[in-house]
Amino acid sequence: MTKGFRIASLFLFAFLFIGACGISFAKEPYRIGVVVAATGSASFLGEPERNTFIMLAEQINKVGGINGHPLEMIIEDSKSDETQAVLSAKKLLDKDNVLAILGPSTTGESMAIIPIMTKAQTPLISVASGAVIVQPIQERYWIFKTPQNDSSMIETIYTYMKKYGTTKVGIMSVSSSFGDSARKALQDLAPKYGITIVADERFGPKDSDMTTQLVKLKAAGAQAIINMSIGPSQVLVTKNWASLKMGMPLYQSHGWGNRKNIELSGKASEGVLSPSGRLLIWHKLSDKNPQKKLLKKYAEDYTARFHTEPAIFGGHAYDAFMMVVEALKKVGPDKKKIRDYVETKITNWPGTGGVFKMSPNDHCGLDKDSMDIVVVKNGEWEFAK
Repeated sequence: MTKGFRIASLFLFAFLFIGACGISFAKEPYRIGVVVAATGSASFLGEPERNTFIMLAEQINKVGGINGHPLEMIIEDSKSDETQAVLSAKKLLDKDNVLAILGPSTTGESMAIIPIMTKAQTPLISVASGAVIVQPIQERYWIFKTPQNDSSMIETIYTYMKKYGTTKVGIMSVSSSFGDSARKALQDLAPKYGITIVADERFGPKDSDMTTQLVKLKAAGAQAIINMSIGPSQVLVTKNWASLKMGMPLYQSHGWGNRKNIELSGKASEGVLSPSGRLLIWHKLSDKNPQKKLLKKYAEDYTARFHTEPAIFGGHAYDAFMMVVEALKKVGPDKKKIRDYVETKITNWPGTGGVFKMSPNDHCGLDKDSMDIVVVKNGEWEFAK
């Protein structure tokens, strides 16, 4: 039995237990598939995503499901592997007959299953960030995603840099689908903001030291460093940057938004900057902010359920889940109608990542206005000034 199937079975037991406690479902279940990296190198993404999906499904079923239909979530573990993600998606489609799939966790895994989802004419709402997941739009009819595009992340960084007179940057990026996409956005958008990339370094996802790359970036005359990677390599770059006493700011990708990164980096994380949605700093928002109420509820519910604060990755899962739930409430278990609803009705729609504005020309629905630059200060997230 695969780990993914064990997770699904455990959740189905929880679902049946809810029914035994007094909630009777007379209607057929709505079945939704999930593919996340619950284990493996990308588990720092997949764990909060999986937790969020389980928590939200529990909440839905405790209040009677969706229009009287229980929600059955079948969670598959991709093990951070593209081949396993493909196998998981095929199982969910062919054996479990799901109405939609949420995930996968990474850009590479998402790209791997796009042809399968397109052929099956089934909606996919990815929780990975690469813009290539939803572009070109004419080839992504069935595909959506909830994290901001690479270009929005880069524009947020460049806008902040321009404000403080930074014109020369050194960039470094991981050799992966995410790193490739983010690197291209850095290169393409630099002229628009009057920024010159003075050095461009790459590294492998399993590299154990980034000192050489950082030294080269400084020697090239960079005024700031931008690192485009996610997970353990962000921690490694942070530690190397701090130990070298670079004397210049370090900007991480929006994948930095996980408490574990601060914990693993320790004091080295002080002063690290990154673009972020507002989940990390929800308590500092004005009560008039359209996101604050749902951010507060999600953050407090997650903390109570799992005894740790949520990461932005869990927020991306929240948004994907709620989009499909809202579609099911309005149009029922019809794949094409679910797809059409997400594309045309998820507009001016507050989520954890921002106020979404999906359209036939935009299957992400967020821009740079959904992000702010945050900084680690005294071990906490703060708005960068």
